[in-house]
Amino acid sequence: MKWKVYMVKTRRDLLYTGITTNLERRLRQHNGELRGGAKALRNQGPVELVWSCSAPDRSQASKIEACIKKLTKAQKWDLVRHPT
Repeated sequence: MKWKVYMVKTRRDLLYTGITTNLERRLRQHNGELRGGAKALRNQGPVELVWSCSAPDRSQASKIEACIKKLTKAQKWDLVRHPT
């Protein structure tokens, strides 16, 4: 099972970072099309995928997510604009 780490942008240009095994389903959840979206994104949509990367397992995906969440807002936007 491939894991994805992703960032979405809300309509107010806020960034949300998460992990999933099904990115399409997760985006639909965040946009309210399916049940199960993040509470932090309620009434923030629609959201737009702005960055993603693959991870071999949940552990690695969680570690990448944690690193991204420690970044400043400017650093996160820099990652979105200049993915490595």
